Amino acid sequence: MNLTISGHHLEVTPAIKEYVKNKLERVTRHFDNVIDISVILSVDTLPEKEKRQRAEINLNLSGKTIHVESVSQDLYAAIDTLIDKLDRTVLKHKNKMQDHDRETIKRIPESAPGAAS
Repeated sequence: MNLTISGHHLEVTPAIKEYVKNKLERVTRHFDNVIDISVILSVDTLPEKEKRQRAEINLNLSGKTIHVESVSQDLYAAIDTLIDKLDRTVLKHKNKMQDHDRETIKRIPESAPGAAS
């Protein structure tokens, strides 16, 4: 698994990198077929003199790319919200993949005519 953490108008400190890595362990614990993770942390300056912290993530799985984005006033709150959204999305994808495999079993008729003679 390749992990890339980059900042846009923001210096990514070792503390922020460690915080993101610790939070991503929760996602990789649920689903370990992750190929590549790209995290982009940025600061958007609005015309009203407010600063908005944005966190984005692209998670490359085999056959699918998941993109999640979060915005907050605090960078750590944006990361927390981002990881919560990503965790829900990964679990949804995992359940969809598991349900897809079982769908063929549901279509098999329970009792074949003439089988129980």
